[in-house]
Amino acid sequence: MTGSLFQQIQQFYARQMRLLDNGAAEEWADTFTEDGVFDQNVAEPLTGRVNIAVASRKRVDQIVAEGITRRHWLGMLEVDPEDEQGVVRTRYYAFSMATERGGRPQITANTYAEDTLVRHEDGWLVQYRRVTHDGTA
Repeated sequence: MTGSLFQQIQQFYARQMRLLDNGAAEEWADTFTEDGVFDQNVAEPLTGRVNIAVASRKRVDQIVAEGITRRHWLGMLEVDPEDEQGVVRTRYYAFSMATERGGRPQITANTYAEDTLVRHEDGWLVQYRRVTHDGTA
């Protein structure tokens, strides 16, 4: 794997998480393939960009209504080299933090994630994301 590929993937995740944290749910969903899957061990999997957008918009609106600022932090990123089909597999840890107005940040989720990314134009799209929340069965 080249350093350039690792940097591309890091940049992809930085942009993707910033979109979600800034409330741009539909744009965040656009970082998935049309048939992409967002699969968490604490909810039913979401299949398709449209379903991902609807669910993420609902969650973002709920967080805003509660007066919470949410942030994601990804780390310990591993990137497998791109295969012949332009597919990259990644693994990383992610924290989700919430801060109420006037409050202190609190970690609301600690997770391990595995993604399958595919090349798209000048960037990447998530084809499949599996998120496992710590402390759950």
